Amino acid sequence: MVDYSKWKNIEISDDEDDTHPNIDTPSLFRWRHQARVERMAEMDKEKDEMKKKRQSYQARLMDVKERISKKEGDEEALKKELEKIESEGKELDRIENDMLKKEKKTPWNVDTISKPGFEKTVINKKAGRKPDENLSEEEREKRMKQFVKENEKLCKQYGMLRKYDDSKRFLQDHLQLVGEETANYLVIWSINLEMEEKHELMAHVAHQCICMQYILELAKQLDVDPRACVSSFFSKIQHCQPEYRAQFESEIEGFKGRIQKRAQEKIQEAIAQAEEEERKERLGPGGLDPADVFESLPDELKACFESRDVELLQKTIAAMPVDVAKLHMKRCVDSGLWVPNAADLAGDKEDQEEEDEESDGAAGGEKTDDAKSERAAKEEEPIYTGVSTEDVD
Repeated sequence: MVDYSKWKNIEISDDEDDTHPNIDTPSLFRWRHQARVERMAEMDKEKDEMKKKRQSYQARLMDVKERISKKEGDEEALKKELEKIESEGKELDRIENDMLKKEKKTPWNVDTISKPGFEKTVINKKAGRKPDENLSEEEREKRMKQFVKENEKLCKQYGMLRKYDDSKRFLQDHLQLVGEETANYLVIWSINLEMEEKHELMAHVAHQCICMQYILELAKQLDVDPRACVSSFFSKIQHCQPEYRAQFESEIEGFKGRIQKRAQEKIQEAIAQAEEEERKERLGPGGLDPADVFESLPDELKACFESRDVELLQKTIAAMPVDVAKLHMKRCVDSGLWVPNAADLAGDKEDQEEEDEESDGAAGGEKTDDAKSERAAKEEEPIYTGVSTEDVD
């Protein structure tokens, strides 16, 4: 049968059953609580003193017994000292028993009514930050392409978010985005948007990119995995000091300035590349640009080419010094501005076309209207004939 008698005597500081209407109840509760705390403190002090006395008794007892076993000093005096110490030990036992009885009779209170059966503390450690991998440029590029292939849509969704709470929730749902790959993708996307003159959208994506870079920097300072810093960063940025906010905004403005500068550089590079490709397409058989060669010609030669007057060109070449004429004509040939023996080439081409027509006629084939129009266009194209490099000798 369960004994419930121990629950009858429990000391409760705020028990209102025995209070008088004329007594200030809160003050009475405070006094009771203070008195109970002082009694418990006194009992704890007595226990500590008893513990110290017990340790001193054990040390003295062991010392005397050791000296008697080694026969050090007067044996009779040592035995008397041993008897004295043992009597002190009996007195300590009596006092300790009295304290236990007193403690047993003490009513339970909120601090002593129960004790934990067991307790265990587990501290979860945040995952450490991954060390930088020693990857080659080719491996980094391959990993970046794989990341973009798998997460490009998610990166764009994150870049379009506007509220901090939405960004926090989105990154917590897609922790694979928390990394340098996302920051690099947003940088490239910002540059492309600026090149397309989508300035407002570029500014918004730049803001999201700086948020990601701040998360990575916070993880680097704390030496933890960046995924563990998502919540702390967004909580901090939403309730930050004015100085931190000003620094954050300044970083965004500086980043947008760098994006605009880089976009202009890429536009200039694209223009230069297009011009270079166009110039390469214009190059003649000798590797010279016909536009550059034409601008370097004397005015009288320019007039000949502009008017497409072959006779005037022959006269102008004949009137010039032989060395100068050779130089200009060679440059014209190398740039494709002048085709030597063009009449012979045109004649050979016409003969070949006639032979093709005869063979097609023998086979019963007919040319299409597109082929005829193409031939007519070629015949109408002006070809400088009648002048060759031999004319300047």
